[in-house]
Amino acid sequence: MTTTTSTAVYAHEHAPRLPLAEHVPEFYRAMLRLETAAAKDIDPTLYHLIKLRASQVNRCAFCIDMHSKDALAEGESIERIVQLAAWEESRHFYTERELAAFALTEAVTVLTDGFVPDEVYARAAEHFDETELARVIAAIVTINAWNRIGVTTRMTPGHYTPKAAS
Repeated sequence: MTTTTSTAVYAHEHAPRLPLAEHVPEFYRAMLRLETAAAKDIDPTLYHLIKLRASQVNRCAFCIDMHSKDALAEGESIERIVQLAAWEESRHFYTERELAAFALTEAVTVLTDGFVPDEVYARAAEHFDETELARVIAAIVTINAWNRIGVTTRMTPGHYTPKAAS
């Protein structure tokens, strides 16, 4: 689909490669259960920001679209969503706890050196008790799995509608 406005003609929208949920419904249902478990008892604001930041790092356009819209629907500010891509330079928009979670999110997401640096983990451990930290790690792992599905199957951004705010 090509979108036209009075001043611009936008690029053609790509089609998804593969409807994964249709081909492996048991896997997809398991991912939904994993998502439910990861979201349990974690601060929803932090959860949305973790999902959005990992999606930005992984360049998952579908997930960026989804999690930006979900965060907005839950009351997150546009300013904090926009600044998240440059959180290290925009630290004053976030709490120290959120900053520690973002650093951990990036370390777990990228794994270029094959490990999460001790200082990143220690900083997160300063801001979260062990159960909270386990929940943050679960959230990071889950969104990374979703990002890999979205990027590999080329899920198309722009059509997601968030559920009503909880």
